[in-house]
Amino acid sequence: MTRKTALIFGGSRGIGAAIVQALARDGFDVALTYTSAKPAQPDAPDGATITMHEADIRDPTQVAAVFDALGKAPDCVVANAGINVPPGPLAEFPDDRFRALVEVNIVGAFNVLRAAAARVSDGGTIIGLTTSMVRVAVPGGGPYTASKAAVESLLRSMSKELAGRGVRVNGVAPGPVDTDLFRSGKDEAAVQRSGGMSPFNRVGQPAEVAEVVSFLASERASWVHGQIVQPNGGMV
Repeated sequence: MTRKTALIFGGSRGIGAAIVQALARDGFDVALTYTSAKPAQPDAPDGATITMHEADIRDPTQVAAVFDALGKAPDCVVANAGINVPPGPLAEFPDDRFRALVEVNIVGAFNVLRAAAARVSDGGTIIGLTTSMVRVAVPGGGPYTASKAAVESLLRSMSKELAGRGVRVNGVAPGPVDTDLFRSGKDEAAVQRSGGMSPFNRVGQPAEVAEVVSFLASERASWVHGQIVQPNGGMV
């Protein structure tokens, strides 16, 4: 079997790490990016290779360098890298927190998606991670969800622009998912409240989101294009 190549921006932990494993299992050689401390080398399924590249998505030259390091056009690009910050009412939201969201979740995502649009292989796939919270208004969540809503707008426009090359573009918008980032600053009661947003009364698992991404990257999703798929356990 000829393996395709997937490039995962933000693949060192949480949902991103689960996406790396799912795509490697399903026939891709995978390159992932990380920031700051280099993570342990992920285990690779038989026949797959997994390489790691340090990159700050806020810097377009670092994004371009990762594509250059591949030596060929990737068949799949996943824009997963992003941050969250402590929520708060808009009237009191600190400038530095909002700027951080804009710089990473909007400017950084723009850098990744722009490079992906130019450099993904014909007939390839581009997948961006957003959040179901774009469609669920909660107090204090406006700045974060606004940053992810911007990504969804970029994805929708790209889907129209790249269809002529046979490139499929979709978004994946999870609900609450049990990762270290999600649990940061939350006690168990807060985790349970998040789980209560789903009629299944639990939060999702990273692998459940990764399976959706792997499906969208495959030929099984050949007629799925320009969509925002929401693995959120029926939250919305």
